[in-house]
Amino acid sequence: MTTDEPPAAERAPRLVAELAPLLAAESHAEAAGAGIEPGDLEQAVWLRLLERLRDDDAPVRPADWLRRAVRDEARRARRTAGRERAYPHEPAAPPGAHGSPERSALVAERRRTLRAAVRRTPGQCPQVLTAMLSPEDPTYREIAGELGISQGSLGPMRSRCLGCLRRMLAAEVPAPALRGKER
Repeated sequence: MTTDEPPAAERAPRLVAELAPLLAAESHAEAAGAGIEPGDLEQAVWLRLLERLRDDDAPVRPADWLRRAVRDEARRARRTAGRERAYPHEPAAPPGAHGSPERSALVAERRRTLRAAVRRTPGQCPQVLTAMLSPEDPTYREIAGELGISQGSLGPMRSRCLGCLRRMLAAEVPAPALRGKER
């Protein structure tokens, strides 16, 4: 760095403006082969560049450095994807703790779908299944008393209603597809 050149952090806006089109093109070219979104690849490279600029270690030939950084990040993404394995089923979460907003939205959508299907079941099934899904977790005796039926007939009725619900949902919900690599 020459003495009359400003520090790397001050040159960052100009450098970003100059490199943005090149980075976009390089990221789009490498992203598909790496199994990563081009925007994620761009973000990782910008982060690496800004970390270097923060340490006042600007690359001497920024375009060449950027091309190498894109390939390095793409390679890292491929290695990471090779080590990651999809869960065969979604991991269990404690009740009420859904984690991310996306997971909360998915759980809420599943509940709405289930409740809508329960309402469409025939006969006394909506009342039986609604009582079974109650957060108070009532006993068979309490459910039978509430519905005005004998406790002994509740089990077979519950079984028929769950079978009906299962058939309804199977017709509406596609079977889960295989995720990840097959071995």
